Order: sequence, then structure tokens, then C-alpha cells
Amino acid sequence: MKEHVAKIADACFYHIRRLRQVRRWIGQEVTQQLVLAIIMSRLEYCNSVLAGLPTSTLQPLQRVQNAAARLVFGLSRSDHVIPTLIQLH
Repeated sequence: MKEHVAKIADACFYHIRRLRQVRRWIGQEVTQQLVLAIIMSRLEYCNSVLAGLPTSTLQPLQRVQNAAARLVFGLSRSDHVIPTLIQLH
């Protein structure tokens, strides 16, 4: 299962890097829509299968979610992401 989670995280981080390159030209609203369509759909796919796994296994997916939230709002790595996640929900 860790291999599956690692592949999902790698694919998501690839798309986050690509979106980061064009973010300044497309704006926050379009960035948010693209993150929801590309990144979050991958995280939510087969979500019920991942339920109950140890935190260490799910940690890469949490990092993807945090990076996606930082991308949408233009936050730096040192900014707290929890208020942003609450706002996105």
C-alpha cells in the first residue's frame, strides 16, 4: 500500500510543480479549480481503501494536500496551512 501512496504523491507533486510555474498568469480562482480537478481528485480516488491505514503511510498524501493549499493561496513553506485548509473546505 505504501508504494501506491508514494506513486499518488509523486504524480500530485509533479502537477503541483507544473501549476506553480503558471500560477502567476492564471490567477487564484483558476488555480483553485485546477488543483481541485487534478490534485484533489487523485487524493479522493479510492479514499475508502486508505481509511484506517497508519499515519506514517498517509503522511505523503497529507503533504500533497498541504502543498496544494499553499499553491492556491500563494503561501510560503513556513506559513501555517491549517487555517487555509479550513477555508478551502
